[in-house]
Amino acid sequence: MSPRPRKVSDEEVFAAAYRAMNRLSPAELTLAEIAGEAGVTAGALVQRFGSKRGLMLALSAGAAAATGDMIEGLRATHPAPLDALRAYAKCLAQLAGTPEALGRSLAYLQIDITDEAFRQHLLVQARATRDSIRRLLKEAHANGELATDTDVPRLARAVETSLSGSMLTFAIYQEGTAAEWMSDDLDAVLAPYLRSTS
Repeated sequence: MSPRPRKVSDEEVFAAAYRAMNRLSPAELTLAEIAGEAGVTAGALVQRFGSKRGLMLALSAGAAAATGDMIEGLRATHPAPLDALRAYAKCLAQLAGTPEALGRSLAYLQIDITDEAFRQHLLVQARATRDSIRRLLKEAHANGELATDTDVPRLARAVETSLSGSMLTFAIYQEGTAAEWMSDDLDAVLAPYLRSTS
């Protein structure tokens, strides 16, 4: 008699899917790969999510819902809002740990952009990211870390755009680490807005 398959939570399945996605391109990713990573059968995933697409959409929805909490979590562990923003840049840089890893991330992003069902989750995630960046900058502004005439919503958009572009340019130049490259670009965007302490 074979042992009864263990039950895993959706969170464990999603974590397994992320691990598989870090290794595999969209064309290589299968339910069997995710199931093996999660320690369950592919059939169990079909019963729960219906298909690989169903699982990936659920994963995308979960990521979108958790984005704001992730950035708020960084704020809770950093004494200053701009430090939390810098920590977010370093977290984002993990997507570009190697050119191959970034290539896979961009392949999944292509699906997110071109498939409307996925794009809706991507849009929620992007708005949550910008809102969180805006809150950090608003707090920094209120604390006197930014110049009094800073247009916080405009700066939040510039920071969001810069971090995305910084990841791509790092992949092209591949000088230093992604975290160093993206941190430098973030500091360059913030520099004109920092209040002088002299």
